[in-house]
Amino acid sequence: MPISTECHFSRDSARDVLYRRFSERGVFWQHCRLLAGRLSWRIATGLIHSAKRILDVVMAVILLVVFSPAMLLHFAVSKGRVVRTLRMGYGCELYNEYAFSTGAGRLARALSKLRFHRMPVLWNIFKGDMSFVGPRPVSPGNLSPRGRMARKRYEVRPGLICLWWIRDRANIAYEDEAVLDHEYVERQCLKGDVGIALRAFPALLYGKGGQEASRTISILGIPIDNLTMSESVDYILNRLHGDSPSQVCFANADCANITYRDPAYLALLQEVHLVLADGIGFKLAGKMLGREIRQNVNGTDLFPRLCAALSGTGKKVFLLGGRPGVADAVRDWMAKHYPDVVVCGVQHGYFSPEEESAVVRQIADQRADLLLVAMGVPHQDKWISRHLPDLGVRVAMGVGGLFDFYSGRIPRAPVWMRESGIEWVYRFYQEPRRMWKRYFVGNAIFMFRVFVERCRGTRFLRVRQAPSSFPPAGERGRAAVYPKGEMS
Repeated sequence: MPISTECHFSRDSARDVLYRRFSERGVFWQHCRLLAGRLSWRIATGLIHSAKRILDVVMAVILLVVFSPAMLLHFAVSKGRVVRTLRMGYGCELYNEYAFSTGAGRLARALSKLRFHRMPVLWNIFKGDMSFVGPRPVSPGNLSPRGRMARKRYEVRPGLICLWWIRDRANIAYEDEAVLDHEYVERQCLKGDVGIALRAFPALLYGKGGQEASRTISILGIPIDNLTMSESVDYILNRLHGDSPSQVCFANADCANITYRDPAYLALLQEVHLVLADGIGFKLAGKMLGREIRQNVNGTDLFPRLCAALSGTGKKVFLLGGRPGVADAVRDWMAKHYPDVVVCGVQHGYFSPEEESAVVRQIADQRADLLLVAMGVPHQDKWISRHLPDLGVRVAMGVGGLFDFYSGRIPRAPVWMRESGIEWVYRFYQEPRRMWKRYFVGNAIFMFRVFVERCRGTRFLRVRQAPSSFPPAGERGRAAVYPKGEMS
């Protein structure tokens, strides 16, 4: 009969193991190294916090002196009324955040528009209640410290500028605020805080995020489904269980310019089931036209979130497009990061017109649920529209250069450039001969057309007529997906 034994691991046994491996002198030095590592970590952490605190005090004093005339003027306009807002700060300690009353009158409104009424917050920074960079100040009960993610934010002082605020203004705040706060606290350093502060300047130009904007808007005649990233993923998942096939397109500034040369492409965008706003150009255009874009829903950021949502569902994905070998590399990336997603087939986009029918049959034979097509705009979207009834898929999406990024052929811009809205600069740096006209000429033309639409209220120089080759919306397209008033 086997005898069961129990192994009790205690502090004494651990010490015995240590002594057996090392001599007494070796054990002594092992303890010294351990203590030195802990001490150096504490010193480094203390120096970072001390340097940040010193910088906060110095900058607060300088700004208080520089803006003292404006503060005195606003103090007089508001008749000395100071608003105190209760906030929860470092270590969940409560403090009062100071601000001037906005007051009444034209001068008071002008000063408030320039945010001078927020200037007393510099006193909070000087006192140590806040920092220039940190998580957003919240009222008690807003973000409860009981949650693990939310609790992390109270390990540092709240800030006048925060990572979530920057990403929200750049329309890329896809994660919850508590997740971004956790990311900031884990990675915080003086260099990172300086970078966040510098990225705040372009964020000020972009204005507030459009979370409360209308769900359907129009930019230069292109109907946009004004969804967030999570809503877009949910829509695609729902359509994968639908009875009829759906087409999804992404629209950016370059796409808008193409519609002026290609009426058929505009008609297609007006008829497909879902059009998502992509890029900082549409963000600025929506702000100029008073039609705020809620989030930048680009295919590159949508793809990993869609893969995560598809994991374990059994839905099949087919990858079509890119140079030979690129789609295979994307499949390998998916197998590494999302092994539970089923990739039923890949096919490069360099096939001849004679081979097109064979490619369509290949996709249909694999019984794919989701088709991603990377052939460039507008060819990919027209190809999908032309073959959608024969592909047998539930959802087909044109994804542009997505395959190049996830195959590793072209690296993507760093996060700080995306937060600043200048990812296009990195793309130009990678391929200047191909991209210079698109970004420097095309973007200028796009913004000029938006400006004209704002002034005139109509599209510039062109009147669109839908070609007869596209079925009416009642048979396929937006009217079939969104009943009247559903997305307004």
